[in-house]
Amino acid sequence: MEIDQLKSLLKRFHIRPNKDLGQNFLLNEDVLDEIVEAADLSKTDSILEIGPGLGFLTVRLAERAGKVIAVEKDRKLARVLNKIFKKNKNIKIINDDVLYLTADSSQLTAGYKVVANIPYYLTGKIIQEFLTGKSKPTLMVLLLQKEVAERITALPGQMSILSVSVQLHADPEIISHVGKENFYPVPEVDSAIVRLKILSKPRLAADEKEFFRLVKIGFSNKRKQLQNNLVSGFGKNFNYKAMLEDLKLNPLTRAQDLSLEEWGRLYDQLNKLTK
Repeated sequence: MEIDQLKSLLKRFHIRPNKDLGQNFLLNEDVLDEIVEAADLSKTDSILEIGPGLGFLTVRLAERAGKVIAVEKDRKLARVLNKIFKKNKNIKIINDDVLYLTADSSQLTAGYKVVANIPYYLTGKIIQEFLTGKSKPTLMVLLLQKEVAERITALPGQMSILSVSVQLHADPEIISHVGKENFYPVPEVDSAIVRLKILSKPRLAADEKEFFRLVKIGFSNKRKQLQNNLVSGFGKNFNYKAMLEDLKLNPLTRAQDLSLEEWGRLYDQLNKLTK
């Protein structure tokens, strides 16, 4: 879609992009098609779309999937979408905050997929909600800020709390990068399409509250060695240097160097010593 066409549509419906809601409309139809392809859709699929905007992605999803629930927080856009799709029986527009919707899972069909160009400021909350909520999707295809996408898919050496939390629940991969020039208004950063294949259960058998207490302590000071952060967080109750050596980890290692499996081994070791 050309930017003049988009501006004409926005003018027709008396809509101005809302910066507070992170509204940046995707112009490139090839990227829209790439998002749909990444979702691997069939007529048996139910899709939850977050922030459908003017419905450019919605219509493509509805052509491939059995049902599309499009959740739009902006009241004016929701009214426009209801007019646009009033004859589409497999599209349901909901004017609500998607974070409230996930609390009421009655709207969501088992095995549903999430496909969305989500507002950057909500990325962390949305991913966390769907990965740890009661009604999990089987797949998420998201258009995210490029930097966040790279953090989610990071390997040991570049890990973060975000990559640990996502990889505990899903297999993430970057499908492609999308330049900021493909949006209107033009955002300050580039984006990436990310696909998350959701696991049926977390990779580690751990109390998640206690596990992430450990992870947060480990990352509390990125410049410090992991053993020093453990001392600061848990006290001098253990010989952390010896503990790391027993786990075949370099005692000079930092939190970002650990894989998810290594975090799991460290968690198990601390659990044994504190019982």
